[in-house]
Amino acid sequence: MCGRYSLICIDDLGNRFRVYDLTMGCKSRFNIAPSQTMPVIVQREHIEMVMMQWGLFSHGVKDPKGSVRPINARAETLAEKPMFHNLLKNKRCLIPASGFYEWKKEGTKKIPFYIHLKEEPLFAFAGLYDVWHEVSGETHLTFTIITTEANELVAQLHNRMPVILKRENEGRWLSGDAPAPDEMREILAPYPSDKMAMYPVSSRLNSPTVDDSGLIQPLETL
Repeated sequence: MCGRYSLICIDDLGNRFRVYDLTMGCKSRFNIAPSQTMPVIVQREHIEMVMMQWGLFSHGVKDPKGSVRPINARAETLAEKPMFHNLLKNKRCLIPASGFYEWKKEGTKKIPFYIHLKEEPLFAFAGLYDVWHEVSGETHLTFTIITTEANELVAQLHNRMPVILKRENEGRWLSGDAPAPDEMREILAPYPSDKMAMYPVSSRLNSPTVDDSGLIQPLETL
Protein backbone atom coordinates (compact mmCIF):
# COMPACT_ATOMS: atom_id res chain seq x y z
CA MET A 1 0.00 0.00 0.00
CA CYS A 2 0.99 3.65 0.09
CA GLY A 3 -0.13 5.68 3.11
CA ARG A 4 2.52 8.42 3.29
CA TYR A 5 4.82 10.03 0.73
CA SER A 6 7.05 13.05 0.17
CA LEU A 7 7.40 15.71 -2.51
CA ILE A 8 10.66 17.62 -2.33
CA CYS A 9 10.80 20.56 -4.71
CA ILE A 10 14.47 20.55 -5.69
CA ASP A 11 13.55 20.80 -9.38
CA ASP A 12 10.95 22.72 -11.34
CA LEU A 13 7.74 20.69 -11.46
CA GLY A 14 6.56 22.44 -14.60
CA ASN A 15 9.66 21.49 -16.58
CA ARG A 16 9.85 17.99 -15.13
CA PHE A 17 6.28 17.11 -16.10
CA ARG A 18 5.95 19.37 -19.18
CA VAL A 19 3.10 21.33 -17.61
CA TYR A 20 1.48 23.99 -19.78
CA ASP A 21 1.30 27.48 -18.26
CA LEU A 22 2.17 26.52 -14.68
CA THR A 23 1.00 29.27 -12.32
CA MET A 24 1.29 27.56 -8.94
CA GLY A 25 4.48 27.18 -6.95
CA CYS A 26 5.77 24.12 -5.16
CA LYS A 27 6.29 23.77 -1.42
CA SER A 28 8.30 20.77 -0.25
CA ARG A 29 6.32 18.32 1.85
CA PHE A 30 7.99 15.52 3.81
CA ASN A 31 4.99 13.76 5.39
CA ILE A 32 2.01 13.76 3.05
CA ALA A 33 -0.94 11.90 4.53
CA PRO A 34 -4.44 10.95 3.28
CA SER A 35 -7.01 13.80 3.13
CA GLN A 36 -4.28 16.36 2.40
CA THR A 37 -4.32 18.40 -0.81
CA MET A 38 -1.40 17.98 -3.22
CA PRO A 39 -0.47 18.77 -6.85
CA VAL A 40 -1.56 16.22 -9.46
CA ILE A 41 -0.78 16.15 -13.20
CA VAL A 42 -3.70 15.64 -15.61
CA GLN A 43 -4.17 15.71 -19.37
CA ARG A 44 -6.98 17.97 -20.53
CA GLU A 45 -6.56 20.26 -23.52
CA HIS A 46 -2.98 20.58 -22.27
CA ILE A 47 -0.96 18.89 -19.53
CA GLU A 48 -2.00 20.72 -16.36
CA MET A 49 -1.15 20.66 -12.69
CA VAL A 50 -4.13 20.92 -10.34
CA MET A 51 -4.56 20.60 -6.59
CA MET A 52 -6.47 17.54 -5.40
CA GLN A 53 -7.28 15.88 -2.11
CA TRP A 54 -5.86 12.41 -1.45
CA GLY A 55 -8.71 9.94 -1.01
CA LEU A 56 -11.03 9.30 -3.92
CA PHE A 57 -14.62 10.60 -3.97
CA SER A 58 -16.60 8.88 -6.69
CA HIS A 59 -18.63 11.35 -8.76
CA GLY A 60 -21.71 9.21 -8.12
CA VAL A 61 -21.55 9.45 -4.33
CA LYS A 62 -24.62 11.15 -2.85
CA ASP A 63 -23.46 11.51 0.75
CA PRO A 64 -19.67 11.92 1.03
CA LYS A 65 -19.72 11.84 4.84
CA GLY A 66 -20.39 8.13 4.98
CA SER A 67 -18.65 7.03 1.80
CA VAL A 68 -15.49 4.99 1.47
CA ARG A 69 -12.60 7.10 0.17
CA PRO A 70 -9.84 4.76 -1.07
CA ILE A 71 -6.34 6.18 -0.94
CA ASN A 72 -5.05 3.23 -2.97
CA ALA A 73 -6.34 1.13 -5.87
CA ARG A 74 -4.94 -2.29 -6.80
CA ALA A 75 -3.48 -2.40 -10.31
CA GLU A 76 -4.61 -5.98 -10.83
CA THR A 77 -8.33 -5.25 -10.36
CA LEU A 78 -8.75 -1.72 -11.73
CA ALA A 79 -10.76 -2.89 -14.74
CA GLU A 80 -13.07 -4.99 -12.53
CA LYS A 81 -13.99 -2.49 -9.82
CA PRO A 82 -16.96 -0.23 -10.71
CA MET A 83 -15.40 2.69 -8.83
CA PHE A 84 -12.24 2.61 -10.95
CA HIS A 85 -13.29 1.06 -14.26
CA ASN A 86 -14.70 4.21 -15.85
CA LEU A 87 -11.87 6.37 -14.52
CA LEU A 88 -9.41 4.33 -16.57
CA LYS A 89 -10.93 5.78 -19.73
CA ASN A 90 -10.11 9.45 -19.22
CA LYS A 91 -9.23 10.21 -15.60
CA ARG A 92 -5.73 8.82 -15.27
CA CYS A 93 -3.18 11.08 -13.58
CA LEU A 94 0.39 11.44 -12.36
CA ILE A 95 1.13 12.17 -8.71
CA PRO A 96 4.54 13.90 -8.36
CA ALA A 97 6.63 12.44 -5.54
CA SER A 98 10.17 12.12 -4.24
CA GLY A 99 9.75 9.06 -2.03
CA PHE A 100 7.32 7.11 0.14
CA TYR A 101 7.25 5.42 3.52
CA GLU A 102 6.54 1.93 4.77
CA TRP A 103 6.74 0.41 8.24
CA LYS A 104 8.50 -2.74 9.49
CA LYS A 105 7.40 -4.47 12.67
CA GLU A 106 10.25 -5.25 15.06
CA GLY A 107 8.98 -6.74 18.31
CA THR A 108 6.36 -4.36 19.69
CA LYS A 109 7.60 -1.45 17.58
CA LYS A 110 6.91 -0.40 13.99
CA ILE A 111 9.93 1.26 12.41
CA PRO A 112 9.25 3.62 9.47
CA PHE A 113 11.46 3.37 6.37
CA TYR A 114 11.94 5.97 3.65
CA ILE A 115 12.03 4.55 0.11
CA HIS A 116 13.20 6.53 -2.92
CA LEU A 117 14.80 6.24 -6.35
CA LYS A 118 18.58 6.39 -6.47
CA GLU A 119 18.85 8.68 -9.49
CA GLU A 120 15.43 10.35 -9.83
CA PRO A 121 14.76 13.11 -7.28
CA LEU A 122 11.29 13.57 -8.76
CA PHE A 123 9.11 10.82 -10.17
CA ALA A 124 5.41 10.06 -10.61
CA PHE A 125 3.04 7.57 -9.05
CA ALA A 126 0.30 6.29 -11.34
CA GLY A 127 -3.09 7.48 -10.16
CA LEU A 128 -6.76 7.95 -10.92
CA TYR A 129 -8.89 10.97 -10.09
CA ASP A 130 -12.53 11.99 -10.07
CA VAL A 131 -14.63 15.14 -9.77
CA TRP A 132 -17.50 15.32 -7.30
CA HIS A 133 -20.11 18.09 -7.59
CA GLU A 134 -22.03 19.41 -4.60
CA VAL A 135 -25.63 20.60 -5.00
CA SER A 136 -24.30 24.11 -4.39
CA GLY A 137 -22.16 23.79 -7.50
CA GLU A 138 -18.87 23.47 -5.64
CA THR A 139 -16.54 20.82 -7.05
CA HIS A 140 -14.09 18.53 -5.26
CA LEU A 141 -11.15 16.94 -7.07
CA THR A 142 -9.76 13.83 -5.41
CA PHE A 143 -7.24 11.14 -6.31
CA THR A 144 -6.06 7.66 -5.42
CA ILE A 145 -2.60 6.09 -5.86
CA ILE A 146 -2.39 2.80 -7.74
CA THR A 147 -0.47 -0.01 -6.03
CA THR A 148 1.11 -3.17 -7.35
CA GLU A 149 2.96 -6.22 -6.06
CA ALA A 150 6.08 -5.24 -4.11
CA ASN A 151 9.50 -5.67 -5.71
CA GLU A 152 12.28 -7.52 -3.85
CA LEU A 153 13.38 -4.43 -1.93
CA VAL A 154 9.97 -3.27 -0.68
CA ALA A 155 8.85 -6.86 -0.01
CA GLN A 156 11.14 -6.80 3.04
CA LEU A 157 8.57 -4.42 4.55
CA HIS A 158 5.24 -4.99 2.80
CA ASN A 159 3.70 -7.07 0.00
CA ARG A 160 2.42 -3.99 -1.88
CA MET A 161 4.02 -0.81 -3.19
CA PRO A 162 2.85 2.25 -5.14
CA VAL A 163 3.20 2.13 -8.91
CA ILE A 164 6.20 4.28 -9.80
CA LEU A 165 6.03 5.01 -13.51
CA LYS A 166 9.13 4.80 -15.66
CA ARG A 167 9.68 8.12 -17.43
CA GLU A 168 8.92 6.61 -20.82
CA ASN A 169 5.51 5.44 -19.54
CA GLU A 170 4.36 8.71 -17.95
CA GLY A 171 3.01 10.20 -21.18
CA ARG A 172 1.31 6.98 -22.18
CA TRP A 173 -0.44 6.67 -18.82
CA LEU A 174 -1.55 10.28 -18.89
CA SER A 175 -2.97 10.62 -22.40
CA GLY A 176 -4.96 8.76 -25.03
CA ASP A 177 -7.28 5.83 -24.56
CA ALA A 178 -6.93 3.43 -21.67
CA PRO A 179 -4.00 1.04 -22.22
CA ALA A 180 -4.82 -2.46 -23.42
CA PRO A 181 -4.57 -5.19 -20.73
CA ASP A 182 -1.06 -6.32 -21.77
CA GLU A 183 0.17 -2.74 -21.91
CA MET A 184 -1.48 -2.00 -18.57
CA ARG A 185 0.41 -4.87 -16.91
CA GLU A 186 3.69 -3.55 -18.31
CA ILE A 187 3.08 0.07 -17.32
CA LEU A 188 1.85 -0.79 -13.81
CA ALA A 189 4.57 -3.35 -13.04
CA PRO A 190 6.76 -3.04 -9.91
CA TYR A 191 9.63 -0.59 -10.34
CA PRO A 192 13.06 -2.29 -10.56
CA SER A 193 14.44 -2.78 -7.06
CA ASP A 194 18.04 -2.18 -8.11
CA LYS A 195 17.15 1.43 -8.93
CA MET A 196 15.71 2.07 -5.46
CA ALA A 197 17.04 2.50 -1.93
CA MET A 198 15.54 2.52 1.55
CA TYR A 199 16.59 3.16 5.13
CA PRO A 200 14.93 3.57 8.57
CA VAL A 201 13.85 7.05 9.68
CA SER A 202 12.52 8.73 12.80
CA SER A 203 9.27 7.58 14.37
CA ARG A 204 8.27 11.27 14.41
CA LEU A 205 6.86 10.40 10.99
CA ASN A 206 3.98 8.63 12.73
CA SER A 207 2.32 11.97 13.44
CA PRO A 208 0.86 13.52 10.28
CA THR A 209 1.23 16.95 11.86
CA VAL A 210 5.04 16.67 11.75
CA ASP A 211 6.45 17.85 8.43
CA ASP A 212 10.14 18.76 8.19
CA SER A 213 13.26 17.63 6.35
CA GLY A 214 14.47 15.63 9.34
CA LEU A 215 11.89 12.98 8.52
CA ILE A 216 13.84 11.77 5.47
CA GLN A 217 17.20 11.63 7.28
CA PRO A 218 18.58 8.13 7.97
CA LEU A 219 17.84 7.11 11.55
CA GLU A 220 21.52 6.55 12.43
CA THR A 221 22.36 10.17 11.55
CA LEU A 222 19.73 11.72 13.83
